[in-house]
Amino acid sequence: MMDGPRSDMGRWGGNPLQPPTTPSPEPQPDRDRDRYRDLDPDRDHRSRRGGARSFWARCCGCCSCRNREDDDWGPEPSGSRGSRNRGSRNRRPESRGSGVNAAGDGTIREGMLVVTGVDLLSSRSDQNRREHHTDEFEYDELIVRRGQPFQLVLFLNRPYESSDRIALELLIGNNPEVGKGTHVIIPVDKGGSGGWKAHVTKASGQNLNLRVHTSPSAIIGKFQFTVRTRCEAGEFQLPFDPQNEIYILFNPWCPEDIVYVDHEDWRQEYVLNESGRIYYGTEAQIGERTWNYGQFDHGVLDACLYILDRRGMPYGGRGDPVSVSRVISAMVNSLDDNGVLIGNWSGDYSRGTNPSAWVGSVEILLSYLRTGYSVPYGQCWVFAGVTTTVLRCLGLATRTVTNFNSAHDTDTSLTMDIYFDENMKPLEHLNHDSVWNFHVWNDCWMKRPDLPSGFDGWQVVDATPQETSSGIFCCGPCSVESIKNGLVYMKYDTPFIFAEVNSDKVYWQRQEDGSFKIVYVEEKAIGTLIVTKAISSNMREDITHIYKHPEGSEAERKAVETAAAHGSKPNVYATRDSAEDVAMQVEAQDAVTGQDLTVSVVLTNRGSSQRTVKLHLYLSVTYYTGVTGSIFKESKKEVALAPGASDQVTMPVAYKEYRPHLVDQGAMLLNVSGHVKESGQVLAKQHTFRVRTPDLSLTLLGAAVVGQECEVQIIFKNPLPITLTSVVFRLEGSGLQRPKVLNVGDIGGNETVTLRQTFVPVRPGPRQLIASLDSPQLSQVHGVIQVDVAPASGGRFFSEAGGDSRSGESIPMASRGGA
Repeated sequence: MMDGPRSDMGRWGGNPLQPPTTPSPEPQPDRDRDRYRDLDPDRDHRSRRGGARSFWARCCGCCSCRNREDDDWGPEPSGSRGSRNRGSRNRRPESRGSGVNAAGDGTIREGMLVVTGVDLLSSRSDQNRREHHTDEFEYDELIVRRGQPFQLVLFLNRPYESSDRIALELLIGNNPEVGKGTHVIIPVDKGGSGGWKAHVTKASGQNLNLRVHTSPSAIIGKFQFTVRTRCEAGEFQLPFDPQNEIYILFNPWCPEDIVYVDHEDWRQEYVLNESGRIYYGTEAQIGERTWNYGQFDHGVLDACLYILDRRGMPYGGRGDPVSVSRVISAMVNSLDDNGVLIGNWSGDYSRGTNPSAWVGSVEILLSYLRTGYSVPYGQCWVFAGVTTTVLRCLGLATRTVTNFNSAHDTDTSLTMDIYFDENMKPLEHLNHDSVWNFHVWNDCWMKRPDLPSGFDGWQVVDATPQETSSGIFCCGPCSVESIKNGLVYMKYDTPFIFAEVNSDKVYWQRQEDGSFKIVYVEEKAIGTLIVTKAISSNMREDITHIYKHPEGSEAERKAVETAAAHGSKPNVYATRDSAEDVAMQVEAQDAVTGQDLTVSVVLTNRGSSQRTVKLHLYLSVTYYTGVTGSIFKESKKEVALAPGASDQVTMPVAYKEYRPHLVDQGAMLLNVSGHVKESGQVLAKQHTFRVRTPDLSLTLLGAAVVGQECEVQIIFKNPLPITLTSVVFRLEGSGLQRPKVLNVGDIGGNETVTLRQTFVPVRPGPRQLIASLDSPQLSQVHGVIQVDVAPASGGRFFSEAGGDSRSGESIPMASRGGA
């Protein structure tokens, strides 16, 4: 996955804190985004064969012995794909209208079996939607999961007879073909192939109830649906009706589907949960924020399918979750293909939205669907949040994962190399590898038939554009099991991800002759903690053990050295020196933005002789990606340690000292280096810490009921002594409130403000209402409240009246107060 350096993040050119021009939020849109692209090189193959067998001959073997003159006894529902109509671009049934007979003139002869209507039982409260776990989708169309049967009713012009023949058809794409799975023909009560079949469950008068089985390997997407009938009086085709379109998704409830998950609580959490927690900050100071995935909101499913269309993914490949997840990892970022989100790590978000201000995926995906333009801006947690939404929406069990102290290996060495001068001062112009304070990606669950056995289960997918993979900014799916064991030759992108979680940090010191020597190897500095939201709770779950063997264990060392042997510096471990009897620990005081703080270094002499340590401390600000600014404070101390003794060195840091330098995420990097006079031992440590931001306080004012207006109160206190300008609030919650942007103007230093907003719940049950605040002076401010929504009186379960999605509304504060 390391074919070339990324162009919009990492270490910015010569000066890390002088990023390039703010990425443009206006890439070229897809000019024809409402039409599916035909990328099938074989689209005219069947035309070249000239006629071939008739529809019914291909549908049912018992119909293959008719006379040649009966071959083409009616146009196929997608338009003829033979040479008669080769020029047709959109080969679908005509929109609503009369049915067609064998002559194609719309004449209905006496005795013909005519389908007068179809009920797909697609209501959210109907059996189909409930059994397929799709009843939360805010759609009226039928949404089913593959490999699982569904019911439908055909309305006929006369009672069904045993001699009548009926075939159902599902079509997807510009050039549906039976051989590619894009044209599915299902004869009723005539068996089936590939898992597709249909049979009559009840014939009552002119109504015919059918049970339809879909293939567990079916293509996912939105299919057109039609019905053909044949009897002695002639043949009939039901015209295409947009209301009869059927969405087919992956099915983690189906044992025959390779995305099957054998734990109901996992499916509830990783497929059906519409909100989650995303973790950020540092390992010692973990922050968390609630994210509205919103995979069931109206329009989101269409946005997810549009992403596949926009990439031009062939329809025939859309039944493979490996291919689909890889395309999604490429398309959620905008590089290469004008995908969903523009990455921006510059600190200048004036031409879009600060990544910290987003509270969910819905606004982002609907904007992309509506305009065709990439949305500004995203960083890793936004890319991962949107990816979770897309994959859960399509039916893949997916979770959002945070890796603390995540390495970005730029030279395929599978080690993090940090270079210092003779006095152990960092040489930033040589430090191209970086360690992110945290990095967020996704795990999705599937079998891997493309790999040897033993690599099924969780697969890493990372949509943040860091390095190219096969020339494209995408990453994964990569088996977590291959990462754990250092099997970096397994596809996809295992070397890069392994380095993110389990490489060693190697410290190189420049010698008098200009060469560099390894003076310290920090084996427990990368991938120190990997977490995700726990199942059925808002607690944090430590999943480090599934990515790594226990630190320092024989298995873990073997995995690291096996991986490094495949890297660009296979002999890096051969030059290590040892003899270490002085230990060092670094700590930082917990503080809120605007407060003073203190950092400290504790030295312990574990030997039996006196030790003298010359210590150097260098403090700078850092982006969460490891990009550092210039040093703004430093300190030098000499410490004498008796055998078995400890001593502490402190460095106070005032708010006025760090305020001018502070960047996104409020993080700072303390570089500590030391030299033991008596033994020559070199001490080295990089410690990242952050100043916290305040939370928003949300309070529900009254009960929440479907279809009834409800009010929420938001309170915020400015922790800074300066005025926050151009303050923007965002409010969003699936089933509660469509994304809403509120402009509230300026908030004075240490001022408290209160605002109230109304919303109308559209779905019952426990819901999350999420808010954020953003301004040029302060970001990463969030709040959330759980809203338990009662069904509407009268038994109405869903409401069509949703909270509006007004954008840019100016909101007066209910009250303002001082500190």
